[in-house]
Amino acid sequence: MKKQQNQQDAALIVLYQSGKKEVLALLVKRWHVQFCKLAFWYCKDAQIAKDIAQDSWLVIFKKLQDLKEPEKFKSWAISIINHKAVDWIRKSNREQNTLHKLYDESSKVTTEERHDGYSDSIHQKMKIEIARLPEHHQTVLKLFYIEEMSLKKIGELLGISVGTAKSRLFHARERLKKRMKKYKHA
Repeated sequence: MKKQQNQQDAALIVLYQSGKKEVLALLVKRWHVQFCKLAFWYCKDAQIAKDIAQDSWLVIFKKLQDLKEPEKFKSWAISIINHKAVDWIRKSNREQNTLHKLYDESSKVTTEERHDGYSDSIHQKMKIEIARLPEHHQTVLKLFYIEEMSLKKIGELLGISVGTAKSRLFHARERLKKRMKKYKHA
């Protein structure tokens, strides 16, 4: 049975490599659910598993033309999914560590902050207003100002472009300025 599946996969891949691009749909139909299950085993989240499988399919599509041993499609594709899942775990762990560190940093009020021209009251109000911003704005503000990361590093960490990071930082500042204006008159 296994050998027959491998031969069927190999036949589809040979057809694909000879120019019949429509056979990709058959490969996806045969393997997508199993790929999602494998990814789920790593991440324990159905939506993330689907994303990992989708990202894996993109790699498979790009490299399938050059696959030298089509009968080994299954093991080759599974290794791609394993790599994508491990990458996701590493990225998730880095983000979690960064967010924990940010939370710890943002919850501290140091003596430097108390004496740098802001009163505790204004500092507390700013923290409250930052907490009311959308999460993606909060994250960029904290990474830029507390972690002192460059926009490039922020983009890499969050998986967004430098332009998107810059835009989020700009909009976060603008929203925060508007929110803080109400305290000038108080």
